[in-house]
Amino acid sequence: MFDSIYSLSVTPTQFFIMACASLFSGVLFSYLASFRIRANRRFFIVTSLIPFVVGMVLTFVNGNIGAGVAFGGAFALIRFRSAQGTSDEIATILITMASGVAFGMGYVAYGILSLLVLGLIFLLLSSLKIFDHASLMGEKLLRITIPESLDYTDVFKDTFDHYLKSVENAGVKTTGMGSMFRLSFRIRMKNPSEEKAFIDELRTRNGNLEISVLPYVENQTQL
Repeated sequence: MFDSIYSLSVTPTQFFIMACASLFSGVLFSYLASFRIRANRRFFIVTSLIPFVVGMVLTFVNGNIGAGVAFGGAFALIRFRSAQGTSDEIATILITMASGVAFGMGYVAYGILSLLVLGLIFLLLSSLKIFDHASLMGEKLLRITIPESLDYTDVFKDTFDHYLKSVENAGVKTTGMGSMFRLSFRIRMKNPSEEKAFIDELRTRNGNLEISVLPYVENQTQL
């Protein structure tokens, strides 16, 4: 059952078995992952196909060094223009690619098990709170828009000292055709119930321009 289905030469029947197993398990894994990953529909369609695509490439190479070099050169020409994904998306792609290697070598049972077991483990770990440290739960992302004439170096220091337990500068960006700055800070409130009073005091400093306080996510766009 756990032996490779491939012989010295791959038959159409063997390839068909690999294709059905990789496509079915890929779709099932993507369906399980969709319960925890916030991504669009196309992402899950692609991850459903990755095990079969990788398996197909390895099947066609099948020990041929020349073909392997040719495929490697073809993939090296691909330019990925999309933004960097979240850690969940990257992990999902790596899992599907690893299972595709198993399918491409004819180890269909190992490929199916790796997808289904890792999919269930991913769901289980995502549902547990073992990695949600209390010290990090209160962290938020503060964004303040200020006019270009305002020196932002220490203008909010006394307000931060009064309301915040910790503050870390997360970057500065110009906006409004260069007429304004957008400041980003990683903050933790001393008293979460004082958030409105904190924002109201900031509004008196920035000319009542836009202010936002968002849940802090490590890999989100800071600016």
